[in-house]
Amino acid sequence: MHPFTPTILEVRMTRQQREAVDALHRNAPVRPNPTLAERRAGFALALSRPLPDDVTVHETVLAGRPALDLTPATAAGRGRLLHFHGGGYVLGSPGTHAGFTAQLVRRAGLRATSLDYRLAPEHPFPAAVDDGLAAYRALLDGGVRPEELVLAGDSAGGGLVVATLVAARDAGLPQPAGAVVFSPWTDLTLGGQSMSTKKDADPIFTREALQAFATPYLAGQDPAQPLASPVYADLRGLPPLLVQAGSNELLLDDAVRLAGRAAADEVEVTLRVWPQVPHVFQNHFGHLDEADAALDEAARFLSTSVRAGREAEVERPLGGEGPGAGRP
Repeated sequence: MHPFTPTILEVRMTRQQREAVDALHRNAPVRPNPTLAERRAGFALALSRPLPDDVTVHETVLAGRPALDLTPATAAGRGRLLHFHGGGYVLGSPGTHAGFTAQLVRRAGLRATSLDYRLAPEHPFPAAVDDGLAAYRALLDGGVRPEELVLAGDSAGGGLVVATLVAARDAGLPQPAGAVVFSPWTDLTLGGQSMSTKKDADPIFTREALQAFATPYLAGQDPAQPLASPVYADLRGLPPLLVQAGSNELLLDDAVRLAGRAAADEVEVTLRVWPQVPHVFQNHFGHLDEADAALDEAARFLSTSVRAGREAEVERPLGGEGPGAGRP
């Protein structure tokens, strides 16, 4: 048997894991007419995962916003990850995603800073993008070299990663070494075909639920503007991207079309879609084989991007042009 061919038992086990994850989402308790505070508390409870012992976490401030620094025992060198959490631009924080972020950085061997960007409805678009860009600029100004910097985010945080990269490029800032987005929300017009074709397969979202996130974030603004829906942005000049998604999600086409747009704009991009798993399935690490495999792949991509960026900087002639030119 080929060493990478799963056994019948392994196939059966992973199918049972997928079914258990699907049931977990479909059977999640729903509070009728929850307040915003109740929604945020429920989201935090649902997303909470234990922190591994080998990752140190402490509170910090980045560009005037609260943030968490996560340093794994495996961290080596100056590589840094800037992380944006998901939650539809309305829910979530670095704390809700600390367990997820910690799993990613311990596998990648990178120190991370997870930003507590401003949320809607208190702070609608473009507040989150402004905070993302300010955090990116602050890391560069603080001495983090762009070739040693990578970004990652899930769901709305994935969309924010791409919007931040576009905003940074337009501001004349150098691009980082790479970025990973998990089930990115990149089209707030909700225009992807999977919004219809995956409505029965998705155990988490309905179109109406997604619209309930988009409406307060946009606050009446055009949902198709590029920094709100980066699937419509000009992506030329962005760094290598890894886009991951599950086939059982309404936002599948947000990931697929983002990858297609990136490829058309000459961006090096890898799209990976895992079958029969839901939105941000990576958060089920330790319980779903696909989640651990996806996190391993993302970690390899991030660490390899940093290593390649360092090597390119070493090979660049003194005073030559490139992503690190003009930076300390």
